[in-house]
Amino acid sequence: MAFLCLVLISCSKDNSINHQQVKYEIDLELVKMNNRELSSRILEIINIHRDSLGLNTLQLDNQYSSALAVDHSLYMIDINELNHDNFGYRSEAIKFYQKAQTVNEIVGYGYDTAEEVVNAWLNSTSHKVIIEGDFTHTGFGVLKSENDRNYFTQIFYKK
Repeated sequence: MAFLCLVLISCSKDNSINHQQVKYEIDLELVKMNNRELSSRILEIINIHRDSLGLNTLQLDNQYSSALAVDHSLYMIDINELNHDNFGYRSEAIKFYQKAQTVNEIVGYGYDTAEEVVNAWLNSTSHKVIIEGDFTHTGFGVLKSENDRNYFTQIFYKK
């Protein structure tokens, strides 16, 4: 049985990290672990949906946001729990490296196809707001756990 995490967190000024005190480290090689086929199909479906509403399509960031998304999916697999732990760090890192203005993310677990996970997200008001939000770029961390279940982290940001 598949389920979807409905907890979403966005960064506010109170959660900001002082860039002068933090060195944002992420291994860009993590991107190679992402399921490119599944994430490409998710992006295609989301961009078709956004285009149908007259919204800009999202550009794939296959560097920092995807590496951070993969890292988060690995973390969720490791603790066997959907969450947005350390979102503030991911958000600030993307703001630092990609000069993003705003950042948000959605997560999911257990879906076998891109269509299933996107439909679930679009049927959740809080996820739909993010998918249809004022963003320009996205990154993915789509990974299969040892129990053969997919974990999804999608990060959205606006430059």
